[in-house]
Amino acid sequence: MTVIRFYRSGDAHGFFSNFSRHPVTLKGKVWPTSEHYFQAQKFPGTEHEEVIRNAPGPGEAARMGRQRSRPLRPDWEQVKDDVMREVVLAKFTQHEDLRRALLDTGDAELVEHTANDAYWADGGDGSGRNMLGVILMEVRAQLRR
Repeated sequence: MTVIRFYRSGDAHGFFSNFSRHPVTLKGKVWPTSEHYFQAQKFPGTEHEEVIRNAPGPGEAARMGRQRSRPLRPDWEQVKDDVMREVVLAKFTQHEDLRRALLDTGDAELVEHTANDAYWADGGDGSGRNMLGVILMEVRAQLRR
């Protein structure tokens, strides 16, 4: 089986990264990247949501979303996968070139490859859950239908 590893937005398959500069429109607003949307949804309906939406870049949005001085929604652990599904689907349906590129991966396994994350990525050694890769493959299957 073909495995496509991605991590940095500037790499060959970097458009799979939530840091890739592909705006998405959700909740009636334009979000500069899927990372901005994902991080902001930790604080829906609060001023933090808009502050994160307006962060200068995805790295800043990620840092702000991880700040525990901000009031994390109590159900975050239960909803985070669905929030990721929502934004990934939006990104790959709102950008035709990305939709085509995702579909062009065929049946390849998509793996976010980094030691920095054992939930969304593979943990660097394959021991991680690779949930972003799993969601990308789910969205790919959905787009095929």
